[in-house]
Amino acid sequence: MKIKICGITKLEDAQLCVNLGADAIGFIFYPKSKRYILPEFAKEISISLPIFVHKIGVFVNEKIDEVNKIANLVKLTAVQLHGNESQSYISKINYPVIKSFGVDADFDFSILSNFSNCGIILDVKDIVNFGGTGKSFNWDLIPKEIRKKVIIAGGVSSNNINEIYNQINPYGVDISSSVEILPGIKDKIKLIELFNTINKTKQNKDEN
Repeated sequence: MKIKICGITKLEDAQLCVNLGADAIGFIFYPKSKRYILPEFAKEISISLPIFVHKIGVFVNEKIDEVNKIANLVKLTAVQLHGNESQSYISKINYPVIKSFGVDADFDFSILSNFSNCGIILDVKDIVNFGGTGKSFNWDLIPKEIRKKVIIAGGVSSNNINEIYNQINPYGVDISSSVEILPGIKDKIKLIELFNTINKTKQNKDEN
């Protein structure tokens, strides 16, 4: 299970996440977000990180040319789309794409089959904040046949990472607000607790 820590705004936070074992870090390029970072600052962080760590840029209904421009500037390895972007939109992005879908009790999982050549993130439905709310949806709703292919976001923390790993076992999780002091400022103690819990969970499963 891959671990992405999103909403990074400080180099020391990014380096700590990587040192603890994060597979990817995320930058928010949605100006209305509390975790927004200027592309120029994100570039400074991105180029300072190990080459094998994924650097993901999060966008919401941004102009295609602007997405490609920022991705190139920041040296992103992938683009994460949290708006109403279509398959046609995705095909014009010059980088690997991860598409987010807001899930509630009425979500039709069959629409995922309309999207190709992209990863899938399932987040709680929130048309105002587009993620980073700390709220979760009912993960049991995810069809079993796609669980190992999707990334789960929304309310993921050290309190439920064990449950997610053992009962859902998704491709990855996307974590932000549960490891923060303030939006965009990570909490060292919470990060250490999270990764310690993840490592213990994996070890227990391997032993069993």
